[in-house]
Amino acid sequence: VQLQASGGGLVQAGGSLRLSCAASGRTFSNYGMGWFRQAPGKEREFVAGISASGGRTNYADFVKGRFTISRDNYKNTVYLQMNSLKPEDTAVYSCAVTLYTGGSSRVDRYDYWGQGTLVTVSS
Repeated sequence: VQLQASGGGLVQAGGSLRLSCAASGRTFSNYGMGWFRQAPGKEREFVAGISASGGRTNYADFVKGRFTISRDNYKNTVYLQMNSLKPEDTAVYSCAVTLYTGGSSRVDRYDYWGQGTLVTVSS
């Protein structure tokens, strides 16, 4: 599976960004997907996950109510809509594929990773 994330950039606090992750190489609709982030000097952390069908989502507490994950299985793409961004959201955001069709928040359950896209939120 090849994954390509895009949509990052520089935004002011309170602003919004929409990240996209295009997948190729396997039947996209068979797999759960997730977004993770890694800030400088910190470990990678789970942000949001979505089941293979898109019917189930889960979020890290620090993004609940601000971020929304979705997917379009016809376009083989997963999205992360990020609203009310804060400076502490600054990180490299990466998408990943898990064989767990229900999705997962565990980093070790993800098998394929894409290159990240940098999100910088200024105060």
